[in-house]
Amino acid sequence: MKRWIGAASVALLAFAAMPAQAADKVVLMLNWYVYGEHAPFYYGKAKGIYAAEGIELEIQEGRGSAATTQAVAAKTADFGYVDVPTMMRAAIKGAPVVATGVLLQTSPMSAMGFVDKNIRKPEDIKGKTVAITPADSMTQIWPLFLKKTGLKESDFQTVAGDGQTKLNAVINGQADLLLGYVMDQSMKIKDATGKEVYPIKFADYGINMVSSGIIANADYVKANADLVRRFMSATTKAVEAAEKEPKAAAQSILDANPKGGKIDTLTQGFELTIPLYRTAETKTRRPFQVTDQNMTETVNLLVEYGGLDAKAKENPKAFYTNDYLPKSGS
Repeated sequence: MKRWIGAASVALLAFAAMPAQAADKVVLMLNWYVYGEHAPFYYGKAKGIYAAEGIELEIQEGRGSAATTQAVAAKTADFGYVDVPTMMRAAIKGAPVVATGVLLQTSPMSAMGFVDKNIRKPEDIKGKTVAITPADSMTQIWPLFLKKTGLKESDFQTVAGDGQTKLNAVINGQADLLLGYVMDQSMKIKDATGKEVYPIKFADYGINMVSSGIIANADYVKANADLVRRFMSATTKAVEAAEKEPKAAAQSILDANPKGGKIDTLTQGFELTIPLYRTAETKTRRPFQVTDQNMTETVNLLVEYGGLDAKAKENPKAFYTNDYLPKSGS
């Protein structure tokens, strides 16, 4: 009996001495420099949600959705967080990328100006100056907004420039409004001026398009199905946890990147993002569970107004999959 106990003890000691299985290293590249929208990824990492799924997560800032999509297509990043319509334009041209979850299911696009300008509805844009960035996603959808609201190009003036020039035009009074995302450019303007911004949201005028989501290389997904499931499970849980604690989630950005902004505007930017996670059809679903109807409508709008090749309408499901998302309650 003593001999048996001794042998068992040696075996247990040997097992305890074995190294734990190494976590899978995963690189997530963002669409842009960090801002409030990105809080769930940092919060999920800080709270050990990714680690619990056996993932060692590295978050990298991006330089635009197109550049991040290219990085994922080339497998220099495992996953990307990008504007899904931008990913579609690359995919239709042959880039081997697919969305494994669509987080922003309502468009954040808007025309925004200072609250004290009292520009609250499309009619108020008449006679004003709008700052745009030519060829960006918002400018491509702008004609649809004009059509939906009865505005004409002759009703207002435009000034054009890159992203920073567009911001400066509003900040310095050269433009009354700019085309931007409700949780991004509005917060940058507030950080710079301390003044509140009012967005006229495209989604409020019948423009039903998805926006940001997680993408991966299609070959990577096939070769790493279990890892993709674990990553999407962790990211779903991270979003749900961040929704409950917006300020703590925003603080996790600053804990990882002290120059990542100001806590108040990071928190406000994230709080403005949360309502974009779901549509009326997905309000009872967990994050990322996009509907076929929403994606089909997005493809149709992009073909008509956004420069997407018409052949995209043949199979909208080629651009996304919900197969790697956790089931409800899991």
